[in-house]
Amino acid sequence: MDFSYSPRTEELRQRVSQFMEEHILPRVRQHKEELEKDIFPVSFMEELKAKAKVQGLWNLFLPSLRDDEPGTRLTNLEYAPLAEIMGRIGWASEVFNCNAPDTGNMELLHMFATPAQREQWLVPLMNGEIRSAFCMTEPDAASSDATNITMSIERVGDEYVINGRKWFITNSGHPNCKIFIVMGKTDPDAESHKQQSMVLVPKDTPGVEIVRNPTVLNAFHHEGHCEILFTNVRVPVSNLLGEEGSGFALAQARLGPGRIHHCMRSIGAAELALELMVERSQQRKTFGKFLHQHGTVGEWIARSRIEIEQARLLVLKAAWMIDNVGAKAARKEISMIKALVPTVHTAVVDRAMQVFGAMGLTPDTPLADHFIWGRCLRYADGPDEVHLQSIARMEIKASQETLGQGSAYLTPPER
Repeated sequence: MDFSYSPRTEELRQRVSQFMEEHILPRVRQHKEELEKDIFPVSFMEELKAKAKVQGLWNLFLPSLRDDEPGTRLTNLEYAPLAEIMGRIGWASEVFNCNAPDTGNMELLHMFATPAQREQWLVPLMNGEIRSAFCMTEPDAASSDATNITMSIERVGDEYVINGRKWFITNSGHPNCKIFIVMGKTDPDAESHKQQSMVLVPKDTPGVEIVRNPTVLNAFHHEGHCEILFTNVRVPVSNLLGEEGSGFALAQARLGPGRIHHCMRSIGAAELALELMVERSQQRKTFGKFLHQHGTVGEWIARSRIEIEQARLLVLKAAWMIDNVGAKAARKEISMIKALVPTVHTAVVDRAMQVFGAMGLTPDTPLADHFIWGRCLRYADGPDEVHLQSIARMEIKASQETLGQGSAYLTPPER
């Protein structure tokens, strides 16, 4: 495995970094001020998206991008360091049309949409003209196990009738969000992993009601993590994505590369937090010494560097495996990075907040926002505990082939 950056990747890293410095970083203050005034979407987003598109920094996340589609075809390993750069500013990925959940939804549509579905929804998504949401999580079900979802999708003639409630649906409050990919049960009597299907539901369909946009750790997000009620929502049977009963498999296909994206953006946030921590520790003194000269802070800096490097290498390995042997064969590595990286993310940001003192809790630094999102990622795409359980199961299964060999290394006393 070779994780060194190819000349092409290095060139893109330089270009994305330069774009961030020239066009995105100078807008951070304006972005915050406009959100405080409830100006959303912010006034300059389309301008920045147009600049990124002209420069070829667009749709960088799709390894199967076709020649006639807008963007740059990159492998997961090639895209990973670009996602890390974008992760330094929470809203930056949207500028490059590489923002979740649109990326995962575009991947689903790219793999499974009919020609009509592609034309109606994938094309405007890839052009950055609309936004989308993925509706799986439910408030009354432990949605970490997707087989638990209760939303009913019943076929009645040439239509599906949808009833149920979803929540924490990211992006659903965005004014430009036009389409929901909704997961529910089409056959409750089928095998547990074949009961679910996905259907495309335009946001303005009668019976779709956004009940509320709850705050997250008491922070309000304009794009929304909404609770949505579906009451006798009717869509044509042609809005089925893939086949009936394929919903669980589609969800798994969506999550592999998406976890690479999330994790590398997390590493970008942690890297920024470490930079800020190091700078702050050389500017402030307590008890006659710079902060970094205190043993505790020095240890925080060292541990943060070690943890970030370990996490990055593991994510790059997972990306390499998805590219070379497929997401199914890389499922243990994907679970490993999902369980590890958000914890590293929040640990490093938390240390930086502590070094900044009270200022670290305020909007004067990006640390509080990064901490909130890092904490959310311990649930998003599956909670830590589910991934740890999956890893343990795979380890136990793998051990069956060599069970007993480890005993040769034991030296109990003779009896």
